[in-house]
Amino acid sequence: MPTFAAIDIGSNSSRLKIASVSRHRLKTLHEDREVTRLGESVFQTGMISPEAMANTIKALRRFHKAVQLHVVDKVRVVATSAMRDARNAAAFIEWVKSSTGWNVEVISGLEEGRLIHLGVVTHEPGAKGRCLLIDLGGGSCEVTLSDAGLIKEMVSLPLGAVRLQQEFLQRDPPMKEDVARLKQYIDRELLRGEKKMGRPHVPLVIATSGTAAALAEAAVAMTARLPVRRTIPKTMAKTGARNFVRFKPQIAATADVRRIADKLVKMTNAQREAVPGIGPRRSEIIIGGAFVYASLLERFGLKGFRYSPLGLRDGVLAQMLGEIDLRAEVHRKIESERWAGVLAVCKRYGIDQKKVEPVRLHAVQLFDGLAKVHELPPEYRLWIQAAAMMQEVGKFMNHQGHHRHTQYIIANSEIFGFSPEQRSIVAAIARYLGKSRPDPMDRSMRALPLEEQARIERAVVLLRLAAALNQDRASAVVGLKTRVYPRNVLLEIVPGRGGAELERWAVNKEADYFREVFGRDLVVEVA
Repeated sequence: MPTFAAIDIGSNSSRLKIASVSRHRLKTLHEDREVTRLGESVFQTGMISPEAMANTIKALRRFHKAVQLHVVDKVRVVATSAMRDARNAAAFIEWVKSSTGWNVEVISGLEEGRLIHLGVVTHEPGAKGRCLLIDLGGGSCEVTLSDAGLIKEMVSLPLGAVRLQQEFLQRDPPMKEDVARLKQYIDRELLRGEKKMGRPHVPLVIATSGTAAALAEAAVAMTARLPVRRTIPKTMAKTGARNFVRFKPQIAATADVRRIADKLVKMTNAQREAVPGIGPRRSEIIIGGAFVYASLLERFGLKGFRYSPLGLRDGVLAQMLGEIDLRAEVHRKIESERWAGVLAVCKRYGIDQKKVEPVRLHAVQLFDGLAKVHELPPEYRLWIQAAAMMQEVGKFMNHQGHHRHTQYIIANSEIFGFSPEQRSIVAAIARYLGKSRPDPMDRSMRALPLEEQARIERAVVLLRLAAALNQDRASAVVGLKTRVYPRNVLLEIVPGRGGAELERWAVNKEADYFREVFGRDLVVEVA
């Protein structure tokens, strides 16, 4: 079975997780983490510093050795907030490529939230009910409302721990005016989140990332009023002393998080280091993160959170599993998420689904019936359906040249479950339903790999045929039968209530292009 590796290049730390597939599930083989502070200079100057780049490359080279040692079949490298903001991100991506051979994928805040949600609901107990997910990283904070394992609402806010430290908390301990500005900024951003999400009533709040772990451990220490250590020191273990608590951080009440935040802001960095669960590197950035958690929990009327060690890397691994294992539970979830994303775009741009649904059904029939002719990978079945549904979103901007507008909207929209390359593929398929044909020099094609350009052309032919079979008569949809012969393909049209002469005429207009792409004649008959 295949082995996957997921690498998360975050604003504060870089993480690696390697897992193998066993019985349609993931089994963790190796994990690694390094605090690299990639976003530290970005949030001040807009540029990644050479030192941060070098530290991250050093960690990635170590990850690369682990990937080779475990004979990984597929690696996916994603980068988040710092890389989204950095003006020199392209230079760093090239350095990673030359050092490891890996392509770095810079994902949006909403895609980051979706992947974190996918990882948590796949593995975390209780997460398949109604719950709120909070992930506060180095550069951003993703808040997701989930119900029955599906995303109901999501917001990505610029409230990362490293970002807040660099913007507001340069002095140690912070001055009152710095703290006042920090609180105002957090309140402003949380108000924006509240306007979108309301006040979610949920029985469970799950928080991920290092800030949540530190606050949960500190909350336990505060409640127990005892010094806390992750493990009992050897000297204590030998003497049998009981004045240390050993635990796994889990629950943090809202009142405790507020008390911790108010205490931490009055301490020096050396004093924060001594707080249980925080440590030397976390102490430098904990204040901003603590205030975000306290304010968010209070504003949304939440009782507290449960910490989960899961995160972005787990979601990336789950996505990789779902894309190759069609029997895995996560595959069905990803497909459902993708289709919900397509329907959301259709709704946003006023698409009449009754009108485009027959086109989608005919596209599926053609894809399945002509599989030996087009030889497209299985995932193109969904790409063609998505293009069929969204083919007219460009009319929202202008009927004139709407195919070009359609391509732009699809390629640049946030569609859950679709990577930027996948969106570009769907956009290109939908682009060429008018008079123009796919051209490698077109802007919509240039950035795509050559093998995808050839596949897109074949997919375009299928979708053009599906569109030709639907001449704006949704109440009188024609039927379709396909037969494949060595030198030709027979399409037999079964007339609807309004006949099928118009559809036969429209399909025959595509015969020359069909022959050009597939090297076979297209024969059209009406049953």
